[in-house]
Amino acid sequence: QVQLVESGGGLVQAGGSLRLSCAASGSALSILAMGWGRQAPGKQRELVAVSTSGGSTNYGDSVKGRFTVFRDYVKNTVSLQMNSLKPEDTAVYYCYAAIPLGQVVWGQGTQVTVSS
Repeated sequence: QVQLVESGGGLVQAGGSLRLSCAASGSALSILAMGWGRQAPGKQRELVAVSTSGGSTNYGDSVKGRFTVFRDYVKNTVSLQMNSLKPEDTAVYYCYAAIPLGQVVWGQGTQVTVSS
């Protein structure tokens, strides 16, 4: 089984930056894609960024041009660099890993709060 541990959340002012990190352990060699999702209070979880096994990246429309996902295939880590943060980016951010048979493993989440 794959385990994910996130770090790097916190409080930042609007316009600031934060970097989130996620480390995978366990059966990490089975991981296909890795990425980030977020969930704000009262809203559904949304996908923010993904790095596929082929090396391509995709982003949600609300974060394009501001967020960048980095993946280290050797260390089995994925990071999310968040720039030009807005109050509407406030949410719990979750790392996820897609593994075979259509399964998705989620981390425990880390809070990001952007003050106006």
